[in-house]
Amino acid sequence: MKPPIYTIIMFTVISGTMLVLMSSHWMVVWIGFEMNMLAIMPILMKNFNPRAMEAATKYFLTQATASMLLMLGIVTNLLLTGQWAVLVNLSPISSNMMVTALAMKLGLSPFHFWVPEVTQGIPLSSGMVMLTWQKIAPLSLIYQISPSVNSTLLTVMAIMSVLVGGWGGLNQTQLRKILAYSSIGHMGWMIAVATYNPTLMLLNLMIYIMMTLGTFMLFLINSSTTTLSLSHVWNKTPLITSLILAIMLSLGGLPPLSGFIPKWLIIHELTKNNMVALAMFMAATALLNLYFYMRLTYATALTMFPSANNMKMKWQFENTKNMILLPPLIVISTTLLPLTPMMLALS
Repeated sequence: MKPPIYTIIMFTVISGTMLVLMSSHWMVVWIGFEMNMLAIMPILMKNFNPRAMEAATKYFLTQATASMLLMLGIVTNLLLTGQWAVLVNLSPISSNMMVTALAMKLGLSPFHFWVPEVTQGIPLSSGMVMLTWQKIAPLSLIYQISPSVNSTLLTVMAIMSVLVGGWGGLNQTQLRKILAYSSIGHMGWMIAVATYNPTLMLLNLMIYIMMTLGTFMLFLINSSTTTLSLSHVWNKTPLITSLILAIMLSLGGLPPLSGFIPKWLIIHELTKNNMVALAMFMAATALLNLYFYMRLTYATALTMFPSANNMKMKWQFENTKNMILLPPLIVISTTLLPLTPMMLALS
């Protein structure tokens, strides 16, 4: 794709999300979602092949259905309340329609089936955009309508999502599918706390985006797409292996790394709101995610293939193109735990 065209497409993707973030009118919100969806399609098909075409088609059909359901909820709310404003309390039926539409856009269970398939069919760079930037607009809208949302519906979706995110990733050897199931699980954690403390949901989103960006960048450096290719990394670049080890454990939520912060704060918030059973269940399912990340770290760092000459190891990055953001992302993804009291105060 030529740079001017790519720049225009990325500008449209960003503009669509910004429209959703800044608008207070439902029609403009819907237009922002449509701009974002149509502009992301060429990015998904950047490496044009039948697999990418199939993945982009699945993404388009799911997102178009979600947009249709969102418009139905908007029109229903207009008929029942006479309001176009986003921050006005919604009617229960239109609220449920909108939450269902946003759950489809986010890939929450039971609407999660497209996420692993689409992520697997597109390049790593496109998957990075889809699993990070594309989550911002739907979650910001859930943040805005959280006072009108049915908490039972969100709780059921959250429970199903953390289960699917944990069980789905156990049997995978494809790194993109593992990150897709991890995304489903993280979305479940965010949605679980949306009605109790929406600010905590946004904090979780920010930390999740930092960790996922760092993971994708490390995979892009050495073009790893499977567990097998990841297991050969130590022989070539031990430094990258060490970074992958740290960021994987952080994604799994292992203390004292940054990924533990949102889980700790969400369990604290749920317990404070007398949702002890839900907090215990989610803490137990988090072990499933931690297990498959531990398996990846074992394959990466604790297995070394025989090499005739260990001097082949490279202790510095060779391909530093577009990797300027990697050092700060690694630091943020692993060392934020001392800032937890400040985050708790902000939330």
